[in-house]
Amino acid sequence: MRLYLITTQVVYAVSTAVWAFVWMMSFMMFDQGIQFLNTLFFLGVSIYPIVVVLSIILSWKLRKRRLRLAIVLNLIPMIWIVPFVILMTT
Repeated sequence: MRLYLITTQVVYAVSTAVWAFVWMMSFMMFDQGIQFLNTLFFLGVSIYPIVVVLSIILSWKLRKRRLRLAIVLNLIPMIWIVPFVILMTT
């Protein structure tokens, strides 16, 4: 379990560098004005580091008592990573 947590969190650390670039570029969504979907996209991009930190903290705290819950909580940031990787590879 410890190796799993460390491995996924290394992936999250690398993805945070990519996130910084995407976050800076996402300000361009407002070039055409402030609209609901633009704001929703920007908030979705902006919340990623908060989700990563909360996921890491909770998964480490729950790794001994509730193993399955810790695994699921640790995979939540993959909701942002997997679509981005798919988008970049296709």
